[in-house]
Amino acid sequence: MPNNFASIVTLSSRSSVSLARASLFKFAGLLAGVFLLASVSLIYLAHDLDRTEEVESAFYTKKAMQSLEKSLRSTVKDYAFWGDAYKHLHTEVDLDWAFVRQNVGPTIYKDFGFQGLFVVSDVNRTVYSVVKGELKSVEVSEWLKQSIAGIIDKARAGAETETPTTAFINVNGVPALIAAAAITPGTDPSVVADDRSPSVLVFVDVLNSAKLKLIGNDFGVKHLHAATADEAGATSLLPLGIDGAAGTLHWSSSKPGLRLLKLGLPLIGVALLLVCLMTWAILRRTTAGALVLDSSYASLQRSQEALATGEARFRDVVETSSDWVWEIDADWRLTFLSERFEDVTGLSRDAWIGAMIDDLLCTELGTLSQWLSIPNRRPDLSVQCRYVDTQGRERITRLSAREMTGEGFRGTATDVTEEVEARRRIEFLSQHDALTGLPNRRRLHEFLDSKLKALQTAEQPLIMLSLDLDRFKPVNDLLGHAAGDLVLNEVSSRLAECVRDGDLVARIGGDEFVLILTDMSIQEQVEALCRRLIESIERPITIDEQDVFVSTSIGIAIAPTDAFEATELLRYADIALYEAKAGGRNTWRYYAGDMNAKIIERRRLESDLRFAIKHGELRLYFQPRYRIADGQMVGAEALVRWQHPERGLIPPDTFIPIAEEAGLILSLSDWVISTACRCAAQWPESLFVSVNLSPIEFKRGNLVERIQKTLHDSGVDPARVELEITESVMLDGAAGALEVMRALKRIGVRISMDDFGTGYSSLSYLREFPFDGLKIDRSFLNRMGGNEEDTAIIKAIVGLGRALSLIVTAEGVETADHLELLKEVSCDEGQGYFLSRPLDIDSFNALAGIVVDVKEDGFR
Repeated sequence: MPNNFASIVTLSSRSSVSLARASLFKFAGLLAGVFLLASVSLIYLAHDLDRTEEVESAFYTKKAMQSLEKSLRSTVKDYAFWGDAYKHLHTEVDLDWAFVRQNVGPTIYKDFGFQGLFVVSDVNRTVYSVVKGELKSVEVSEWLKQSIAGIIDKARAGAETETPTTAFINVNGVPALIAAAAITPGTDPSVVADDRSPSVLVFVDVLNSAKLKLIGNDFGVKHLHAATADEAGATSLLPLGIDGAAGTLHWSSSKPGLRLLKLGLPLIGVALLLVCLMTWAILRRTTAGALVLDSSYASLQRSQEALATGEARFRDVVETSSDWVWEIDADWRLTFLSERFEDVTGLSRDAWIGAMIDDLLCTELGTLSQWLSIPNRRPDLSVQCRYVDTQGRERITRLSAREMTGEGFRGTATDVTEEVEARRRIEFLSQHDALTGLPNRRRLHEFLDSKLKALQTAEQPLIMLSLDLDRFKPVNDLLGHAAGDLVLNEVSSRLAECVRDGDLVARIGGDEFVLILTDMSIQEQVEALCRRLIESIERPITIDEQDVFVSTSIGIAIAPTDAFEATELLRYADIALYEAKAGGRNTWRYYAGDMNAKIIERRRLESDLRFAIKHGELRLYFQPRYRIADGQMVGAEALVRWQHPERGLIPPDTFIPIAEEAGLILSLSDWVISTACRCAAQWPESLFVSVNLSPIEFKRGNLVERIQKTLHDSGVDPARVELEITESVMLDGAAGALEVMRALKRIGVRISMDDFGTGYSSLSYLREFPFDGLKIDRSFLNRMGGNEEDTAIIKAIVGLGRALSLIVTAEGVETADHLELLKEVSCDEGQGYFLSRPLDIDSFNALAGIVVDVKEDGFR
């Protein structure tokens, strides 16, 4: 029996051991399946995180390039659709205005980093080049080593709609962004487009490694650079241009999934190893005796310690993440917050555990609990939430959430405040002026469109004021652009102080501003505001302990009375502004229908004048000049007339100002000088010809070279040619005028000051400048009343000329009394209707060479 009992006990013990082993193996297999499932889930989650990060990086990289294109289009548009740029870069290339004064020159490279700036003329020739802030003489296609004819044509096609174009190209293996826009007068009514194809302004922004890295940092994209051949098969790629012709961008996407795998898989492996060790230990114990509870308890205790270690490691992974983890129950109350919650938000975990999550976070679409309760909500979606930190500042976090197996939710939160603020800043700059912070032209059009759509009747009109600063250019020229920026900022503040809430103040150009007024229907209110604006801007502006003074002219247009479209309203306000400037500046004018008609008429006259110069409609008349002492003809002044086919003979005081404003004065002057010299070459040697010069010719036009060429072609003796200039030539730039006049004297021509006595510094100019004569303005003789004071004034002028060894000529000799007075004061020469009217060339040739006597009724 004892042996049988022992056998039964042994068998029973062996059966217990076998049963324990079988149960243990089943449990181990189940745990292995759990670990395998956990590993697969972790790998899937890691892959999903990496894929999401890759998609976001590609999105922000694409956004960065789009933002760069948008910024470059806006910049080239501001420079190209500008009246001054049209005058100085299209009509003719003015290097002094563009490069020396830095209107479109080195600052493009210093301020914006554009390595290339080019102006392509209407015949597709590069006429102005600035490379890395230095003036160069190079064709744009030669510098880029490729033709951009398609881009140039597309830019010209957008001239009517003021639409620039951009394109990515490859320059020497480096991607570059090129922006081009046709140069047009914009909304400047004083600039009139000619009949040539528009020139094109081209900016080139070379995207080198440093610039790409900076762009990537602004948009949160790491290591953004041009892809090399070794990176051609990478996933983080963005082709530039057509099929990547301009190159490909590559960046380094963060790998949150990879980091999770590096931390999670070892933990799972360690846990699996611990389970294997536990199974091995239990099997070892069961072989010694399945009923030894102490050994089993010890093994169980060791397994619990291993699990605790695994949990601790997982908790460390969570706390080292940049996000904070949260959990809520079915009542929307927070049940768990990771330690990173306090580091990121500055709020207390203990204070918020147990509180409602809606009290902590809110969304723009409602409460967070409402968002979490959306049926069939995709678990991979996230939402932006707002909360207030301990310093009272609003912060923004991106929240992701998943529903737990039981009830409630858990998820992570990432602080994205800086990212959101950067995007808001980019959006703000797209609609506001970077210097003053005022709305820009884009925002102005949006505001106008919305207001005009809501505009119903003329009882509550929309008032537009177009302002342009007077005397602002000297501030930039004398004190520098930094001082000009300070003036613009101060003017912007003063304008904003003068308007009410709901009104708009916008800066649309260099010193051009637009005000949009609502709820102002009484004319007295508008004019009171205009007075207040002028008075406010006229107040001195102190810069470096120096008072600067500017003023403003204002043009007023009203919707719907004048126009119902934003572009038309802006154009009419500009026309009214032009009239205000013509009316003496520092005032305001309302738009009237005849203003537009005047501008149209002026532009038609300008067009006719272009045709007249090219097709021989100009006529030259000659008014003889006589020596007062003996009545001998000494020469004649050449006077241009315009024989218009419909309007008849047009005097010079009508079309000369148009020629000066439209840039036609040089070609007009060339015709006058050439014709006068050819005619004088046929006169007797004793006669000279006198020609008037425009002050503009001293600033540009190669005056000395033009005079030399004309003298050579006509064969006339330079001593028989006299050039008449007015005092404004010296006022606009004495140093430059003096240099030109000395060069003219070296040629051998005579120089005379015209309209003497009507300026402010004539005496000083007569002493310093190489004049041969002066002409007494006709106003002195016209005011003569026969008294001693009039005689004394004219006598003093004649005496001054004699003292300086100058030939004195009196203009406007209309009566015998005038002639008698000039004899008494011993004036050298005279001209006027009493002596002879202006004659055409045939009549003058008939008179030339005839010596006449001085008679009481004039010279015959």
